[in-house]
Amino acid sequence: MTTEFAAAVSVPDDEIDLARAALLLARDAYPEIDPDAYVRQLDMWASSIRGAVESRPSDPLFGIVTDLLFDRLGFRGSEPDYSDPRNSYLNQVIDRRRGLPIALSVIYLEIGWRVGLPLRGVGLPGHFIVRCDSGPRTWFIDPFHQGGVLDEEDCARLMRRTAGDLPFSRRLLLPVTRRQILARMLHNLRATYVQRDMLREAQPVIERLIELDPALSEPLRDLGLIHFRQGAYRRAIDLLESYLGLAPDTDDIASIRQVIGAARAEMARRN
Repeated sequence: MTTEFAAAVSVPDDEIDLARAALLLARDAYPEIDPDAYVRQLDMWASSIRGAVESRPSDPLFGIVTDLLFDRLGFRGSEPDYSDPRNSYLNQVIDRRRGLPIALSVIYLEIGWRVGLPLRGVGLPGHFIVRCDSGPRTWFIDPFHQGGVLDEEDCARLMRRTAGDLPFSRRLLLPVTRRQILARMLHNLRATYVQRDMLREAQPVIERLIELDPALSEPLRDLGLIHFRQGAYRRAIDLLESYLGLAPDTDDIASIRQVIGAARAEMARRN
């Protein structure tokens, strides 16, 4: 059965309603939420600044979004409890006014898009920011740090601080797609839950990754290993064999075959 999230991401990338898709994936953890109510909230916030944007034609108009989100509404990066899963779920970020760089960037993008600003997401290693291209000028905005404006050197320093010794290049400042944004949000959640051994919570996150991009092999492996841990051996075998079919030269082929053998042995023992 096709889930609402799968339907939401089945359209061309530029037609994906990013906020709604992010809220639909949050339903796995918060089934009671009404995504439409949160979308209406974003609409209301954007409406509150539309007049200011329309009456000030000069750059940089994104400063109006910055003032709204961080001065008026009090959004902030969640630093003390960075790894809290709530920082990745858009409903919780809107409710608590706290979140990870990518979640805050999604809100920034959605408000900006609603008032006609040319904003795109940028997925730096270790940190997510927003890019504004207007005529010959390009600005970079850091929603995690209250909308600070960055130049290329600032971006390079930020990346070194968050991602270590990875080499910086201008290519890293190119915009990412909406699917890539959703995938990064899901990968963040997957990592958080797996590190905490919260397999029940990790399972739907990995299922959404598969819906987002069925060609990915690693989510199949991860989901298969979770089913193995939970004793669902037939499902584990199917997923792990699909993983090996997509990645026949993977480095972990021996260990995965070992898990498949153990699952088959457990099924035979139970029969």
